[in-house]
Amino acid sequence: MHGYIIRKIEKRILKDLQQFPVVAILGPRQCGKSTTAKELGKSIPNFLYLDLERPSDLRKLTDPELFFNSNSRSLVCLDEIQRVPHLFPVLRSIIDSRQRPGQFFILGSASRDLLQQSSESLAGRIVYNELTSFKYDEIFSLPKMKIQQYWLRGGFPDSLLALSDEASSRWRENFIRTYLERDIPQMGFRIPSENIRRLWTMCAHYHGQLLNASTLANALNITSTTVRSQLDMLEQTFMVRLLLPYMTNTKKRLTKSPKLYLRDSGILHELLELREINNILSHPQVGASWEGLAMENIITTLSGWNFSFYRTSNGAEIDLIVQQGKTRLAFEFKASSNPSLSKGFYSSLEEVGVEHAWVVVPEGGSSPITKHVTLISLKECLSLLMKEYV
Repeated sequence: MHGYIIRKIEKRILKDLQQFPVVAILGPRQCGKSTTAKELGKSIPNFLYLDLERPSDLRKLTDPELFFNSNSRSLVCLDEIQRVPHLFPVLRSIIDSRQRPGQFFILGSASRDLLQQSSESLAGRIVYNELTSFKYDEIFSLPKMKIQQYWLRGGFPDSLLALSDEASSRWRENFIRTYLERDIPQMGFRIPSENIRRLWTMCAHYHGQLLNASTLANALNITSTTVRSQLDMLEQTFMVRLLLPYMTNTKKRLTKSPKLYLRDSGILHELLELREINNILSHPQVGASWEGLAMENIITTLSGWNFSFYRTSNGAEIDLIVQQGKTRLAFEFKASSNPSLSKGFYSSLEEVGVEHAWVVVPEGGSSPITKHVTLISLKECLSLLMKEYV
């Protein structure tokens, strides 16, 4: 078994703990939030960890005010905070009476928006960090770790580091079942698990395509409104990403629908029943699968930037545009190591006013295609972005 793998986000979290009374790490179940928090806790004096899914820890908070005041010198870590939303008003009064940073460390499996109603009382006192499953640049130096293993199994630690592809697949199937049967009801959603499973599987088949709620609704025999509310829930719990289209003042007619992605390639492959890399490489979804994996890595690396895709009504497109201030970068994702690029791609780069574009492929080095377009492997791309844009 591998030892602890350092997460890129750790330095930022430690800095946040010196500035804010409450630091939150949000992300999907099983992505490593608890492990990361406990590892950081080893270097923090008086670090106190409570797992709010454990009855014995939950009982300690029968009188939360008494407990927090009795441990006033500790940094208290509250794991799975979405289980006890009534704690937020108590946290506010404690925080305001102490007036110092680094009081609480909260971990949650629901997004900031989902927690917002409960945590409104912490406005100005809390900073949010999102921890995803492993990015490729966090694990590519592991012994025998190849891009194919990461692509097939996805980034959830127990799936990625399983002893075999078969064991990884079993873990992912169990994750899907637990998410549907336990996690969703615990968050207050009253939707039959088989309904969500059908929609989630349908999303896997439409991964990387424009969202058409009516098509999904007709296929599942439910309303478009139901599709949208269930998709919102999958998005708020970090399972899917809806990438919005690029909006500009151009005279061209642009697509207005978002694109739909599953955020973890391993979960995508499990829902599509693709359990070996050769199955993926010969599958019609191979391009979309690679696009989702590489895109998720880039979005996570450039957190704080704005993200969109560009597509005109005549089909010219760019897979991902990232923007911060006046800087616009573009990314195209190709599963082939010798990709061909359309005229529409180059004209779109001009239309958007892109500073530089990268065509991201699974393996290889980096080589120029034109002055402003570079062919690059995912590994090299992430290194370059960390060095020049983070």
